Amino acid sequence: MRRDRTGVALAIVVTASALATAQSTPSGAGVRVTDGVSYAASGQANRPANYREWVYLTTGLGMTYGPAQPAAGRPPLFDNVFVNPQSYKAFVNTGRWPDGTMFILELRRSVANASINNGGFTQTEVAALESAVKDTQRFASTGGWGYFEFGAPPKAVDSAAPQPPTASCYACHATHTAVENTFVQFYPTLFEVAREKGTIKATYDPNRKVQ
Repeated sequence: MRRDRTGVALAIVVTASALATAQSTPSGAGVRVTDGVSYAASGQANRPANYREWVYLTTGLGMTYGPAQPAAGRPPLFDNVFVNPQSYKAFVNTGRWPDGTMFILELRRSVANASINNGGFTQTEVAALESAVKDTQRFASTGGWGYFEFGAPPKAVDSAAPQPPTASCYACHATHTAVENTFVQFYPTLFEVAREKGTIKATYDPNRKVQ
């Protein structure tokens, strides 16, 4: 009898260990990643200091939406997009973003004719840091996503409250994104993943413009 109880106890330990491993390996819906968003005691989202060690998704140059246009005579901005590694792996496996996902949008100024370059633009200092976070409980009233602005170094804040629900980013992301509330249509490798997994929104229209 004692050996039987030991065997049962060992099985419980093994099962618990396997369950912990499964929970720490993000696979998509219903799983929360551990390397994405974190919150300060105030409830504000923390700005991750190591976001440039995250997975790089894409860079745009001079992108604008709707009637907005770049300021006349001002060089276009680069926008670099990063996402936490566990969420990236989950998306590759499922075509969906797990809870805890955090995107960082790093806006950098551009300059032409720098050093030996005599055509095109190169990146310079950070102009702004913005973020999108998936947290279906915390942001249930705004479709499970929250949007944040951290400012620009050296004056970037360590944590920030989400933008109010009336901010234009909520409607824009809900209406014009290809997968959930994210602009996967601008991430070429992940757009192919979403197409393969069948997770592109039925409402997504690549020709719809922001008014």
